[in-house]
Amino acid sequence: MTDRLTITLAQLNPVVGAINGNIDKVREARRQAASVGADLVVCSELVVSGYPPEDLVLKPFFLEKVEDAVRAFAEETADGGPAVLLTAPWRDGGATYNAALLLEGGKIAATRFKRDLPNYGVFDEMRVFAPGPMPGPIDFKGVRIGVPICEDIWTPDVAECLQESGAEILLVPNGSPYDIAKTDQRLQHALARVTETGLPLVYVNQVGGQDELVFDGSSFVINADHSLAVQAVDWTEAVVTTQWRRGDDDVWVCEMGELERPSEDLESIYKAMTLGLRDYVEKNGFPGVLIGLSGGVDSAITAAVAVDALGPDRVRCVMMPSPYTSQESLEDAEEAAQLMGVQLDDVGIQPAMTAFDAILKPIFGDAAADVTEENIQARSRGLILMGISNKLGFMLLTTGNKSEMSVGYSTLYGDMCGGYSVLKDVYKTTVFDLCHWRNQSSSENLLGPAGRVIPERIITKPPSAELRPDQKDEDSLPPYDKLDDILRCLIEEEMSVEEIVARDHEQETVQRIWHMLDLAEYKRRQAPPGVKITHRAFGRERRYPITNSFRRIV
Repeated sequence: MTDRLTITLAQLNPVVGAINGNIDKVREARRQAASVGADLVVCSELVVSGYPPEDLVLKPFFLEKVEDAVRAFAEETADGGPAVLLTAPWRDGGATYNAALLLEGGKIAATRFKRDLPNYGVFDEMRVFAPGPMPGPIDFKGVRIGVPICEDIWTPDVAECLQESGAEILLVPNGSPYDIAKTDQRLQHALARVTETGLPLVYVNQVGGQDELVFDGSSFVINADHSLAVQAVDWTEAVVTTQWRRGDDDVWVCEMGELERPSEDLESIYKAMTLGLRDYVEKNGFPGVLIGLSGGVDSAITAAVAVDALGPDRVRCVMMPSPYTSQESLEDAEEAAQLMGVQLDDVGIQPAMTAFDAILKPIFGDAAADVTEENIQARSRGLILMGISNKLGFMLLTTGNKSEMSVGYSTLYGDMCGGYSVLKDVYKTTVFDLCHWRNQSSSENLLGPAGRVIPERIITKPPSAELRPDQKDEDSLPPYDKLDDILRCLIEEEMSVEEIVARDHEQETVQRIWHMLDLAEYKRRQAPPGVKITHRAFGRERRYPITNSFRRIV
């Protein structure tokens, strides 16, 4: 029995499906751990397959590749270096589990399976995994290690079982995606388990983007006395080695290590958008991104995020003026492009508008112009941007925000064209706040210029789609501060009309916004993926029927 342990936390950025590449990342972490004499390397959840693997787990061929790679890697641990608590989908007894596997001495020395499978929000693990039995501790160098996996610590049962079975340290692999409230939630659940069991807890989370999810890392260690011994850096890979000793009371203690400051509020949102976009582009092999730069606030912050994520050389912008585009918008788009250092092309859509007028004249006749012609403008721009995207290979980014997507203030096959959206889960009021934050900030992880990149006039002028003379967003929508509050109440909080009215909103306005929200569901089903920011993002996290008459109930 040992009284000392050195445990390395491998906070890595795996790629879903890149089995050998992910193991290479773990191999490098193990090499670093070996250089400082570590006993054990702990990985995040399903690091071999990448998280979440979704229906890849249903492919027997995929599972065979995972298992072969794990067994081959296990043989490497015969070299006398650190053991590895590896995580992977694993078949046993005819079922497939979300598993933690101890690789030690050239073999798979122990396996443990995730008990509590989340089936809410973005999670759908019951679809592909079987729940494991209540786990017992793993004996490692005479120390009884408990291995609850992610969701297993969000309720008390698994940790309690491990404590009652003699566990001395809890090592928790996690695939916990970011949202604006998640950091505090993780700490609170971890503290609850430490309080209940009297055991120290190691929390290892992955980092990086995976489709609409982004993982912030933020791994940590909490001692039995509730002290925070280690807080890893967020939003980047990290290999962190911790030193442990058995105390006089036989309780294991982690010595104080690095305590990185977690990103907060607007900074964390901006980093989530940046990392989510960077990984979506890099992991899918796009050479860069394309943005329709209108001179408005949404396209400006989208371009800023893209430049910070990829660098200005991999971002190309296009201004597509119409007869309704103001001189201010032309000037603002040009200034923004200059501040960010990106190429800006100018492709006017007047010829397309004239052509469509002529094409449709036999059908439209003398009918007065209305939203139809406005949508044709948006679709002309979408056609131009998709053509450039196809020709150059750059992925088109959509620029619509959550406020607009909520109420359908967007055009199918127009401004909704694109492969990814960094603002999909960001309300308009937050967009303005992010612009101010970015103009005042810089970070070593951002590839764009420091300081101001968004002209002040873009932030202060009234938002407008500029699809008709003197158009303003507030011609069609309530002021964004009121709209966003109503939407948060409807979407994140699922409040009733009466409850929202009590927050100083007019009943007619609330009912109208509710109707618009539900009516636009068919549009959102056709929208590209985007970075999850709130605890109720559109898509896999919020699913409402398209055919829905409940919105007619007063």
